[in-house]
Amino acid sequence: MGSNSLPTTQEVYCLPLNDAGRPNVPGGYIYLPPPTEPAYVVRFAIEGTSSICREGSLWVNVPREGEKFNRHSFHEFKLYPDFNETLYIDVPIHCAGAFAFYTTYTPLPDFTSTKAAPPEPTRTETFYFDVSPKLTVNDIILPIDSLSIFSVISKLMGEYPKDWERHLRGIGQREYNMVHFTPLMQRGSSNSPYSMYDQLTFDPACFPNGEDDVAAMIKSMEKTHGLLGLTDVVWNHTANNSKWLEEHPEAGYNLETAPWLEAALELDNALLQYGTDLAKYGLPTELKTAGDLQRVMDGLKPHCLDLVNIWEYYVVKVGRDAQAAVDAWMSGITSADSQAEGAKGWSLTQKVDFLRDNALIGANEFAGRFHRNIDPYIAAALLTSIYGHGTSDRQATALEAMTQWLKALNVQYYQEYDADAAVIKQQVQDRVRYLRLDEDGPKLGPINKEHAFIESYFTRLPLNETTKKHDPKALFLVNNGWVWAADAMRDNAGSASRTYLRRQVIVWADCVKLRYGKKPEDNPYLWDFMTRYTRLMAKYFAGFRIDNCHSTPLHVAEYLLDQARDVRPDLAVFAELFTGDEKMDYVFVKRLGLSALIREAMQAWSTQEVSRLVHMHSGRPIGSFEIDKLTASNNSLTSADGMSGTLPEPTEVVHNIRQSPVHALFMDCTHDNEVPAQKRDARDTLPNAALVNMCACATGSVMGYDEIYPKLINLVSEHRLYHSSFSDHEVTIGAGRGGIGRVKKLLNQIHTFMGRHGYDETFIHHEGEYITVHRMHPKTRKGYFTVAHTAFPGYGEGHWTLTPVHLSGTQAKLIGSWKLEVDVSDSAKKAVADDPEFLRGLPSSVSDLSGVGVQVKADETVITMPSHFPPGSVAIFETWIPGAERSDGLDQYVTSGASEAMSNSSLVDLNFILYRCEPEERDGSNGKDGVYAIPGHGQLVYAGLQGWWSCLRDVVRYNQLGHPICNHLREGTWAMDYIVGRLVRMSKNKAYTSLAKPAAWLQARFDAIRNVPSFLRPRYFALVVQAAYEAAWARAMDLLNDDVQNGQEFVQSLAMVSVQMTGYMHSASLNPFEAVPSMAAGLPHFSSSWARCWGRDIFISLRGLYLATGRYADAHNHIVAFASVLKHGMIPNLLSDGKLPRYNSRDSIWFFLQTVQDYTKMAPNGLNLLKETVDRRFLPYDDTYFEYDDPRAYSQKSTIEEVIQEALQRHATGLSFREANAGPGLDMQMKDEGFNIEIHVDWKTGIIFGGNQSNCGTWMDKMGESDKAGSKGVPGTPRDGAPVEITGLLASTLTWLAELHEQGVYRFGGVTTDAGKFISFQAWASTLQENFERCYYVPLDASEDSSYDIKSSIVNRRGIYKDLYRAGKEYEDYQLRPNFPIAMTVAPQLFTAKKALGALEMADKYLRGPTGMATLDPSDLNYRPYYINSEDSTDFATAKGRNYHQGPEWIWPTGFFLRALLKFDLMRKSTKEEKTEAFQQITRRLEGCKVAIRESPWAGLAELTQKNGEYCGDSSPTQAWSAGCLLDLFYDAREFQKE
Repeated sequence: MGSNSLPTTQEVYCLPLNDAGRPNVPGGYIYLPPPTEPAYVVRFAIEGTSSICREGSLWVNVPREGEKFNRHSFHEFKLYPDFNETLYIDVPIHCAGAFAFYTTYTPLPDFTSTKAAPPEPTRTETFYFDVSPKLTVNDIILPIDSLSIFSVISKLMGEYPKDWERHLRGIGQREYNMVHFTPLMQRGSSNSPYSMYDQLTFDPACFPNGEDDVAAMIKSMEKTHGLLGLTDVVWNHTANNSKWLEEHPEAGYNLETAPWLEAALELDNALLQYGTDLAKYGLPTELKTAGDLQRVMDGLKPHCLDLVNIWEYYVVKVGRDAQAAVDAWMSGITSADSQAEGAKGWSLTQKVDFLRDNALIGANEFAGRFHRNIDPYIAAALLTSIYGHGTSDRQATALEAMTQWLKALNVQYYQEYDADAAVIKQQVQDRVRYLRLDEDGPKLGPINKEHAFIESYFTRLPLNETTKKHDPKALFLVNNGWVWAADAMRDNAGSASRTYLRRQVIVWADCVKLRYGKKPEDNPYLWDFMTRYTRLMAKYFAGFRIDNCHSTPLHVAEYLLDQARDVRPDLAVFAELFTGDEKMDYVFVKRLGLSALIREAMQAWSTQEVSRLVHMHSGRPIGSFEIDKLTASNNSLTSADGMSGTLPEPTEVVHNIRQSPVHALFMDCTHDNEVPAQKRDARDTLPNAALVNMCACATGSVMGYDEIYPKLINLVSEHRLYHSSFSDHEVTIGAGRGGIGRVKKLLNQIHTFMGRHGYDETFIHHEGEYITVHRMHPKTRKGYFTVAHTAFPGYGEGHWTLTPVHLSGTQAKLIGSWKLEVDVSDSAKKAVADDPEFLRGLPSSVSDLSGVGVQVKADETVITMPSHFPPGSVAIFETWIPGAERSDGLDQYVTSGASEAMSNSSLVDLNFILYRCEPEERDGSNGKDGVYAIPGHGQLVYAGLQGWWSCLRDVVRYNQLGHPICNHLREGTWAMDYIVGRLVRMSKNKAYTSLAKPAAWLQARFDAIRNVPSFLRPRYFALVVQAAYEAAWARAMDLLNDDVQNGQEFVQSLAMVSVQMTGYMHSASLNPFEAVPSMAAGLPHFSSSWARCWGRDIFISLRGLYLATGRYADAHNHIVAFASVLKHGMIPNLLSDGKLPRYNSRDSIWFFLQTVQDYTKMAPNGLNLLKETVDRRFLPYDDTYFEYDDPRAYSQKSTIEEVIQEALQRHATGLSFREANAGPGLDMQMKDEGFNIEIHVDWKTGIIFGGNQSNCGTWMDKMGESDKAGSKGVPGTPRDGAPVEITGLLASTLTWLAELHEQGVYRFGGVTTDAGKFISFQAWASTLQENFERCYYVPLDASEDSSYDIKSSIVNRRGIYKDLYRAGKEYEDYQLRPNFPIAMTVAPQLFTAKKALGALEMADKYLRGPTGMATLDPSDLNYRPYYINSEDSTDFATAKGRNYHQGPEWIWPTGFFLRALLKFDLMRKSTKEEKTEAFQQITRRLEGCKVAIRESPWAGLAELTQKNGEYCGDSSPTQAWSAGCLLDLFYDAREFQKE
């Protein structure tokens, strides 16, 4: 085990897992850097009650320090659920490789109010992350992207050690740092390095002393020449004459191990025989024309295919199987009788389908002739169903019928054969054409024994003393090859494939395909033999190149790489991988931990295509955004070394794992490619090499490329040895003869230097025949710039002049410029080709070019090419940016000090720093300033940093450098001026003096980046904004309570809505005489003037936004402000500073009283609030209205206790008043009678009733507005009568006050009714308790209706609680709406738990959407789920948005619904595991809200959505109560967890 403490500075790679346990990483591919000392950690981040935390464990096979890697050994990390926090699991990384992880858990069952069987435990799929190897040579670390690799065909290197040492010295002198050797093992009869005779024996022709020579060579390479070794490993085939095959033919696919290949072998034999017999049939034996080929193909069917009757492998043998079926029928033995019942009336098709589906054996196999057959007893059942039991008189009839059916059955299989036969003929024709006629083919000449008609797909082992002990079937072994567009996960020689029969394999006749099976036990010798071979390679070589990786079974490659990494943990692994599918490439890369895939520049056919390939492999664009950050963490962690608990706040560098492409080994030319002299213009050798070496990936070349060899070397037949002038002389940088090696030395130096030091930003420009590449370091801004004039056929001396290059804000110095000239005359080529001993390059010279212009100006460098800069020329420059050369680094400077700058900011300051929507910004600047607008993008949502960060967040994450904000920043510094200017101006206001400090910090940082090149401005602007934004966020966390600080990201985001919603407003203070920060109901629609402070909204939101976050002073201010304006026993719906309050909401007072109750229970010394006094805007117990500046206003005082009592007493005696200033001036939509407010108590039930059909006194307050539709003055949802939530809030208040009175804290014991009778709070509460369910519950069983106040005929849905009691429209009582959970939450005592859970299950099923709750049951005739406020139609239900609360999904009721669900679900739970499930049910239902707040540019939760969470354009995009009610949920959850 490791140390019990983490280092004080910790590198962290954050790996978040989503609810399904899947990595939440862009692109899904996780590629991490080499291990470090001390070890960096991978931090798994899992939400505390994610589904995978249910009896969950994370399993990771990363070895602990000192352990060896075992793919199948996983360490378990228990996932302990925590509803309020994110779980973090730190896994130190001590070694390189491909690592796997998964989670096991018990799935969360669907919520039900009844008992359900628990689900079975399960697991996620396996996920992977790759850790790059740490390569070193002579103590120098070589990252993968710094490698400059040189390939050699080993057999052409000459005599060891003399020639080998000479060539290795030349390679090292050219500053390559790794040599790739084709296989060094003993070769087979073909002499191909990739056809190995003995995998355990080094080629004695190269290494006379075998392994000792290889060990000495590797030592010399590393110590003397600074070169690492890389070799091919070939796992999927062996030479066809490998001696060990004779002893172990089971290592291949033969007719014993793969009997399904019998047909392919027969066809192979027939094709070879046909080639031999061509003359016998009078057919040409030398194909010179397409006509010759056609004649031969015309003879293929009669003289070959028809002779072997391949169709017999497809069909049922009719006579045999028909007779067997009749014999079974006659014997009376049948099976599957029930399936054949009624067959007498079946059609022929039905009978055939019965036989195919029930009786056919071997349908999906491919074995011997007539292997498909019919189960006679099942076929007999069909005969019995049609003809009865078998009798001799019906025998002939039955045989005739069965014969007919089987012939019909065979039709499908004859068609299958015909299709395959067509493929066979086409494949043979195409292959023969390539071998004999095609210009790019080998043109093999006459068909004879040496060059057969077609390559054989099989190796036939010789019959000798060794092989004769085997079954003869074992001696025919299938050869390896490749298939166009093949499925890389499918075995082309397996039982499910017919590629060998269809002749679709491009075969390597010298290589036998190896058969591993699924596990070592399936072929022990082969697995052991190849393991020894692999470990031997890993003993000496720092890297592997997996030959034909796409043809190597993935599980085999995993196993063998594990063996190799056991020998050499830091093994670089490259692969030749051509799956044809990028997703499949990723599968191989992730599971094998591939360092890079081999990619080839010589595949490009034009300058434009070269540019595309260079761009693909050049890393990030210049000016890319930085996504890592420094953090201080005190989260609860579990480390892989067993450490858990709270850590001592280490400084961490947290790396957000970037989206990563598959890394590349980009070769200017490989040993499989045609060289530039063949494919392009020989002069392109130099520019092609320069462009490749500028790429931000591993690069490579091949022996002969630098030397300008005239053509591709045939690695099978070539026997001449390498010659290179660079192997015989000292290599110095500059001009010279004999190839490009001297310039290549410089290119390799630059490439390795940039790779080692992290130069990973690049800009590529293509202009005609030119390509320019500028690569630089992301922090120091030093770089290299290359101009390459490519050379393709037809370019001549060039048809294009490069326009002057302007390097903005950059200085440059020319390192050198050269051109390549090559003699490509026929005589030169002939002289090289005729050399019998050595492979030589074409005569060539590299010359210095003069005249390259470098004009350094104050703000740019202008580079111009000379008039003579022909194709084949390059110029290389060193660059730097003076503005980035700070002593501490510009990146460090612009991000440092932000926390200190924000350290004095209050939450109200942070409201200004971070937020302020358009109306707020206008209000604060007296209309002068608004929110910033970006050309091409539009207006930001906030003037503060959140507005900028919402725009930049995805731009940074996905590196969207073409976004309009980036273009705008490149064009000028207006954005910086705006950000600083608004802070400076506001800091002069005495309420905002603390803004001076962040303003000064931003000014200094922006000043530092104003003069960087414009193309870098977006990057540095984003760094500054992000640093300031995160510091402001962190400051807010410091000022909020521990529950928020330690909460999960979602909780913190919700808590920040309290900062977002609370600030100073000239037009909306809590006090008419002084500025007091006020809460907005929502932004931007409800942010200013009269529309900002809604009594109902504030007191629905306040518990979550203020009390649950520790903002007790703000909570107090709002309570006092509204208590001061109590009138009619109500608080105003609209505060309007207290100047023009409006009293038309019946529910606001009850949410207010609930909030006061919550304050007394949650705030420190909260009960003291009851004794505090407030100045009364109106006279107590007096309905007289007067203006706020009237002498009577604020002339009297009341305690909060007295305000509470007045509210209850006024309701107890009844309310009847007409709104002050009633009429169109107050509300132009309302009918006259709507201004009349009536409220009374029914003392028989204790329920409060009120309202009428012309007003809407609850939160569902949409008034009809359309004259056209006839809905003006007709509320969409009047909700008169007794709304269920008011009844619940009343019960909660009465119970609370009764308790306080009993404790002597509240001096009033009850109220006096309108009849003058005193009733205690306890009595009133008891009356409610006794009558609630009788009045509100709708039983599941109609037979129980008599026990409830139910009109059965209008019940729409049962098992619910009514929304209203005794409404003006009777049916409205029975509507299912999301209001009853409010009552459940505040007054659970009113509900029977079983009934409550049943009703909640109904709401969960029918009302709950992705984020909000549908405001009406979808089965209701009034359901209209799409709210469009501007709709000007004649539809009475929806015109002018009258359906605001008739189906659209509101978010804030979700909080109450989930609180009720959690509360009542926990009531029935007894064990810890059961209670955890309750929390996880809640977590599952929060996912939509988490996504919404994360993705919203407003950083909040919307007011509402349309049906199923669809976007609503008329919704307020962030609403106080939407966030506040979910914070309530998390507060409740913490309290439940404490219990």
